[in-house]
Amino acid sequence: MMACLWITARRGRWQALVVTLCLFELSSVAGQARYSVPEEQAEGSVVGNIARDLGVDGTRLISGKARIITKGSRQYVDLNRDKGTLVIKERIDREELCGKTTPCSFSFELILENPIQLYRVTVEVIDINDNSPSFPKDEINLNIVESVTSGARFSLESAYDQDVGMNDIQKYMLKSSDNFKLEVQSQSHGGNLVEIVLKTPLDREKEETHNLVLIASDGGEPHRSGTVRIHITVLDANDNAPVCSQTVYKAEVKENSPTGTVVTTVSATDADKGVNGEVTFSIAQFAREVKQLFEVNVKTGEIKVAGNLDFEKSKTFQLNVKASDHGGHSDTCNVIVQIIDENDNVPTIQLMSFSNSISEDSPPGTTIAVINVDDEDSDGNGVVKCSINSDIPFKIESSLTGYYTIVTEDYLDRESIPEYNITITVSDQGSPPLTSSKNINVKVSDVNDSPPRFDQSEYSKTVPENNSPGFSVFTLSASDSDWGQNARVSYFLEEKDNNGAAVTSLVSVNSENGVIHALRSFDYEQIKWFEFNVTARDAGSPPLSSVATVKILIQDQNDNPPQVLYPVQTGGSLVAEMVPRSADVGYLVTKVVAVDVDSGQNAWLSYKLQKATDRALFEVGLQNGEIRTIRQVTDKDAVKQRLTVIVEDNGQPSRSATVIVNVVVADSFPEVLSEFTDFTQDKEYNDNLTFYLVLALAVVSFLFITCLVVIISVKIYRWRQSRIMFHSNLPVIPYYPPRYSDTLGTGTLQHVYNYEVCRTTDSRKSDCKFGTAGSQNVLIMDPSSTGTMQRIQSEKSILDEPDSPLEGRCWSSKNM
Repeated sequence: MMACLWITARRGRWQALVVTLCLFELSSVAGQARYSVPEEQAEGSVVGNIARDLGVDGTRLISGKARIITKGSRQYVDLNRDKGTLVIKERIDREELCGKTTPCSFSFELILENPIQLYRVTVEVIDINDNSPSFPKDEINLNIVESVTSGARFSLESAYDQDVGMNDIQKYMLKSSDNFKLEVQSQSHGGNLVEIVLKTPLDREKEETHNLVLIASDGGEPHRSGTVRIHITVLDANDNAPVCSQTVYKAEVKENSPTGTVVTTVSATDADKGVNGEVTFSIAQFAREVKQLFEVNVKTGEIKVAGNLDFEKSKTFQLNVKASDHGGHSDTCNVIVQIIDENDNVPTIQLMSFSNSISEDSPPGTTIAVINVDDEDSDGNGVVKCSINSDIPFKIESSLTGYYTIVTEDYLDRESIPEYNITITVSDQGSPPLTSSKNINVKVSDVNDSPPRFDQSEYSKTVPENNSPGFSVFTLSASDSDWGQNARVSYFLEEKDNNGAAVTSLVSVNSENGVIHALRSFDYEQIKWFEFNVTARDAGSPPLSSVATVKILIQDQNDNPPQVLYPVQTGGSLVAEMVPRSADVGYLVTKVVAVDVDSGQNAWLSYKLQKATDRALFEVGLQNGEIRTIRQVTDKDAVKQRLTVIVEDNGQPSRSATVIVNVVVADSFPEVLSEFTDFTQDKEYNDNLTFYLVLALAVVSFLFITCLVVIISVKIYRWRQSRIMFHSNLPVIPYYPPRYSDTLGTGTLQHVYNYEVCRTTDSRKSDCKFGTAGSQNVLIMDPSSTGTMQRIQSEKSILDEPDSPLEGRCWSSKNM
């Protein structure tokens, strides 16, 4: 649908402004406007209010960055965005712009962005009468034989006016002439043929010369005119004029033909003989363009190309070739030259609007570019076909003659293809066809449409117990196929309880790199595993996230020694197992029961007999801890048997526990009690030994303190002496007492004494036996490290036979 509005306004006497507004409902062309403006308007003159005529809000011109796009290098009209008007930017000379072509106009495009809108504006330049008619010469000299009869015609070079229409030449006048009259004939292809016609015969003897004035006037306001003086010399009789062989010659020549190419040949005949019958040819035309493009051989009448013929500038030329004899007679041959178009212009591509970046979430049909395609050739040579490469999700659509839009054909995905190179190809239908191309690069801007992705949805990691706080468990990694901030991934720990403990108290995750750290030392015996969720979130808007489940398995370490459940160790008391003397081989004396709170192979226990009073009498089961006899008990076997059993686990390194099993070889309790008769004597001996040991320790401590005080006193004394010597400026001579050594020493008790006591209900009887001094191993680590002291004590005691029939019990004590 098209709607057109014509607006006409008078400006002064001759200036007229005509506004034509046409609106088209096209896909990407919003409308078309046409204005008329007189030439030679001053810079800044208003052409029209484009915003009002197109129905566009003035603010839209500013927000849409409205601008004018012209094809040529010169821009005659500028846009005032603030007022929404078109103004004259550069003086317009209609004659320079279009020559004699009418109507004269130029077009340009008005582009608005966001969204892209295209308006075509055509400005017609109205001619004003600013040029006067002019003749090629100021004076024309004619030689006319007196014998010429009345009615003879003599052609004159016509005047030329650069203006057109009514401002062009409208009439010719001839002054000061009684013998001649003026005749002007309009030619079919434009222009006028000006001739003077002899009215009355000439008589050279009466008047040898005649001076005439030819005036050419235009129809403009005010009128302009041009004159030429005609000087006629009357000659003696030459009564035959040359006659053209054809009234009109028609010829065709290809554009871009080289100089010297023959167009056609004109001929004329003269009935006279001799000199009066010789005919010469010349181009009787004032138009400079014609004389620059063509030349005629004076003698042969051969017309050749003298300049560069361009079909796009002018399609036809009309030449007036004058055939003259030496007697002043002449005839005019009309030559019409048709220029044949050649495919010599490559199609041009001009980007009218282009966005080099498009969001990946743009819907299909989004416009990214508007292009203008033009070919100055005509017919098939000027018909163009525009296309783009087919391996991209874009297509090209024709919106208006010579205009194309490139739009998206499908949805875009920056993660798959971040940018596209679009090749625009234009070719005409000439032979051979000419082609041009233009490359544009379109980048796909990122949209946060891809969430972070973990390598796997669930992770499992084993961590040994007793790890140090801050231990790096492992690193989670999530990738985001987006770009920039949309691909910046941060990691967060989700709140969750594991057996009453918050997961944030167990582990932490580095938000930047996803490194998971243990916040405390794990104990397999308290918690064997736990799991939590880690969220990976990008920095897009809105942010996207994904979740991975992490399961931490605590690996058991051999950090707990075996614990002996039976026999129970009761401090200083002693519990004994009784074996009858009649016991057979394999008799089960007792069973050592132990457990290990570790798991797996760290809890596999083995039992070994470390020490025994009689190794040939007992054995311990390696796996079950059962103590059995390995031979028949005899009367020679001691009543009191002491077995040391070590319980080891299977960890690396292994840990162990030691249990002492006291065995009494007897058939009855009275027999056992009889072995404890010397208990009181042993107890008294043991008490005395303890007293002496304490006394010795006190003496050694006193000596140590005394030595320390003496050393400190000597140090203070020497320091004071050195200060006195320093103030007295005397040499210092150190003094050392004889056999004095500035050392410190410490004393300690290096032995461990073990004793065993067996008491009965009868306080008069007791038994006390001292065992051999045990060995003591002390391991002291560097003070900066963790210190460990292990003490391994071995004891051996002999239980005397009891001599009381009363029921009793045995105890074991140790003193260091």
